[in-house]
Amino acid sequence: MKAIAIRQYGGPEAVEYIELPDPRVGPDSVLVRVRAAGVNPVDWKIREGYLDTAMDVHFPLVLGWDVAGVVERVGPSVTEFRPGDEVVGYVRKDAVEHGTYAELVSAPVRCLARKPPSLDWAQAGGLPLAGLTAYQGLVKVLRVRAGETVLVHAAAGGVGGFAVQIALALGARVIGTASERNHAYLRGLGAEPVAYGDGLVERVRALAPQGVDAALDLIGGDAVEVSRALVADPDRIASVANHEVLAVGGHYHFVRPDSADLTALGDLVEAGKLAVTVASTFPLAQAASAQALSAEGRTRGKIVLMVD
Repeated sequence: MKAIAIRQYGGPEAVEYIELPDPRVGPDSVLVRVRAAGVNPVDWKIREGYLDTAMDVHFPLVLGWDVAGVVERVGPSVTEFRPGDEVVGYVRKDAVEHGTYAELVSAPVRCLARKPPSLDWAQAGGLPLAGLTAYQGLVKVLRVRAGETVLVHAAAGGVGGFAVQIALALGARVIGTASERNHAYLRGLGAEPVAYGDGLVERVRALAPQGVDAALDLIGGDAVEVSRALVADPDRIASVANHEVLAVGGHYHFVRPDSADLTALGDLVEAGKLAVTVASTFPLAQAASAQALSAEGRTRGKIVLMVD
């Protein structure tokens, strides 16, 4: 199979488009013919070695954790899927080696759910990791309820756009930080936008004089400090980008594969409550360019690799 892999850590120059053996399929896994693979910041951070001390890493390393594709073969214990099923998945395994930037990937069933029928392949490939990050952060970590006010930092990004829609689907009011060029986009999603920069706390308080009930930080920097000034209960603050949130009594949120949560995301999609914004698509061979765009940190929506 063709795949995007690295033989050592490095910048875009470390990325290779190479031929590798087809993946083996374990008892609890399925072989997926990849149609699309989402590009996430964690992908180029893995490429540069940022997760080397946190996870078991083996080279050559096929990058990527997001997948949308078609089941080709199932392991002997698998009853959840059959060949021909269309699936989506956040394929994070115990070791970082066999990723989704490839023509084929072997995926544990715990990482997969059925593809929402209304999504095309690019949209489906952009859903899993970012969608799960938002869903788990709001539902399981922050426990957002109807009638509450939620602050989402970096609300126009890949995870942020999902977080806005999911919070609204839960019945919450959403205030989202973003650059002014993205304010119309956030209003279109149903959020109330505020600009970054000095005076952010005061701008949020002008919209929500009683403060906010929960805050989800997707950007780092001073977002935790801003959240602490606005949220009365630090247990209702979560960050995916800043471990210092733990020091104020909040939660550091790292997404995990979960088939049931993926299914819940699909249900929101099919109910018309969650849309996937695709910013750009690239062919698999141009993965380095896709990662370079992701690293700029200014993309509205998802970047996706398409696999023929």
